[in-house]
Amino acid sequence: MSVTPRIKVSTSLRDGGAEPTSEEHAELAASLSGEVFFTVPLGTAGGREPDATWPLPGSRANGTAAVYYAEGRTHLQKPFLFADGFNYGPSDLPALFDHFNTPYQEGRPGFLDQLRARGFDIVLIGFDERHTHIQHNAEVAIHAIRRAIAERRGSEPLTVGGVSMGGIITRYALAKLENDDFDHETDTYLSWDSPHNGAWIPLILQQLAYFFEKLAPAEPSQAALIRSPAAQQLLWAWVPDAKYSGEVATASELRKDFVRELADLGDFPRRPRLLGVANGRGDGTGRPLPAGEIAFDWQALVASATARFQPDKGTDQKIGGMHAGLQLRRSTTTEVPALDGVPGGTMDSFGKVADALKAKISGEYRSGAFVPSVSAAAVTYDPITWDIDPNLNLLDQAPDRFHLNDIAFDTDNTPHSAVSGNLADWILIHLT
Repeated sequence: MSVTPRIKVSTSLRDGGAEPTSEEHAELAASLSGEVFFTVPLGTAGGREPDATWPLPGSRANGTAAVYYAEGRTHLQKPFLFADGFNYGPSDLPALFDHFNTPYQEGRPGFLDQLRARGFDIVLIGFDERHTHIQHNAEVAIHAIRRAIAERRGSEPLTVGGVSMGGIITRYALAKLENDDFDHETDTYLSWDSPHNGAWIPLILQQLAYFFEKLAPAEPSQAALIRSPAAQQLLWAWVPDAKYSGEVATASELRKDFVRELADLGDFPRRPRLLGVANGRGDGTGRPLPAGEIAFDWQALVASATARFQPDKGTDQKIGGMHAGLQLRRSTTTEVPALDGVPGGTMDSFGKVADALKAKISGEYRSGAFVPSVSAAAVTYDPITWDIDPNLNLLDQAPDRFHLNDIAFDTDNTPHSAVSGNLADWILIHLT
């Protein structure tokens, strides 16, 4: 009989504890504010300004498109629509352009400029609230697709996709348009390290985000992103607060409903060729993170936190704990796989949290998997139960094991959404 992955939190009183002072609260809040721990920032403010912008109003969400015409062109002819991904707050499209256009090889233009040189007009799709429901932002993407068709001169088909959650948003948008019998005129769909079967943020770090929100509120709240509709829909394992004990696999009703909605739409659009790239390796080789070992251990006079890498299944396996004042909490998990070290696009959340707390952490322990390769590659398995070995060698699998028609993996487990020559050149070959 299979056991559903779950978490258990025990609470006790700590001897000799003292409540933090207002000064200690303020110091901790200052260290926790600023950079969001659970995202990969794409570019920095001040990127290349677009040739045109389109407002993209929707009934439940709003957005903007930034248009960069192909070389020597002042109108839309061969649209390449690419949606922004998971983060907190509004998109910064000039920064997104710069991220994907930073040269990855000396003497060669960036990826987007190479597409522009091949005649593609780049249309970046941004969202006013990247952390809201995927279905709401899919309405923004649908608006962009309709406008691209209306503004395009000629009959060149569209290429539509996105990075991270942007690939899920456009996947849903295209499938929804097909279900509504609207011709989206798209012949290629492209996802870049998109969590087709779910993403992973370590459960102990989710708990710490909630814990510190109560202990020392800061802006932006690190817990606000974990609590957001987008995170609930993307994360395979999720907890609603720091005290929660219970099932974690697809624990949010928002995720269950979204997975069902996608299935009702056919899971993927049927008309386009389905392409994808993964920042993780495809040969089953992950990162050397010892399951169950301590990633960092922070000790202060009035508070402490210990974070372990996720153990590999088992019963009541320790993942860490935290205390503030007199209260002490310890967390264990049952039947949760060791996803931190599996092949996949990485995120340095362990490192960011440790840095904020001024805790020591080894360089090799800073990053773990965020989008496992089995998810980015859209392997055909149940996204609810995750009945798959996340260390599976995907290079040995038959084509019918994947929802995508073709997939490229990076040569190493690189940061989520990173642009490498291996991935960019593969896309350029397959699109041109």
